[in-house]
Amino acid sequence: MPRHEFQPGKLIAGLFLTAAGALYLGDALGSWELPWFTVIPVVTAGLFLAGAAGTATYAIRRRQRPHVSDSRAR
Repeated sequence: MPRHEFQPGKLIAGLFLTAAGALYLGDALGSWELPWFTVIPVVTAGLFLAGAAGTATYAIRRRQRPHVSDSRAR
């Protein structure tokens, strides 16, 4: 199986969306009472943090990547 590169932005987004699902599941099962708008800040914060992590990861990998010069000699 080929290895893939670690993408922390997707991990963060997945964790926050899973947390939002768990909040709704707890509300549906009657464990707690949740206002309908409670999940909006959770999802918004998760997407914001995922975007920040993705941007930081891109910047770090771009800086660490060796500079590729034109391989054709003229």
